Amino acid sequence: MSLLSLPFSKPSFSISPPITPSHLIRLLDPRVPFTIKQHIVEPLLNRTFAMPLAEGEFDALEGRCISLNIADLGMTLSLTLESQRLMLCREKGEATIRGGWREFLCLATRREDPDSLFFQRRLIIEGDTELGLTLKNLLDGCEEGLAQGRLGELLLGLERLVRKE
Repeated sequence: MSLLSLPFSKPSFSISPPITPSHLIRLLDPRVPFTIKQHIVEPLLNRTFAMPLAEGEFDALEGRCISLNIADLGMTLSLTLESQRLMLCREKGEATIRGGWREFLCLATRREDPDSLFFQRRLIIEGDTELGLTLKNLLDGCEEGLAQGRLGELLLGLERLVRKE
């Protein structure tokens, strides 16, 4: 038997694609306990919207639940208002605002007009559309938007990552 007739296997190299932030979130989100999400998200939202909450602008959400479905991340956050505080809830919302994370980022950082995002159907309201429009108008009416304070820093950091993806 000659060396040429011996079966040799070619070395196989597998190059994994780089892990993107969106891929990482899709992997981690289902594994993060609800209570940890509460401890991260609730303080950020309540600090960001402290003034409108104190002025009663979010009162229409009292005892109601609305979901934000970030479809391309497979992630849904449901929010309610209890005692003038925005809180995560486990229930599915009476209304759902659905879209991709880039669209939510554009909405949060005011990079695009919220009405344009909805009219172009990049963000969609399902279920109780009146409740969904109420939330959209509340967010649109907040002069400072979400891009303020620590939440703003986080959103702007995400925006930089979007450019790299």
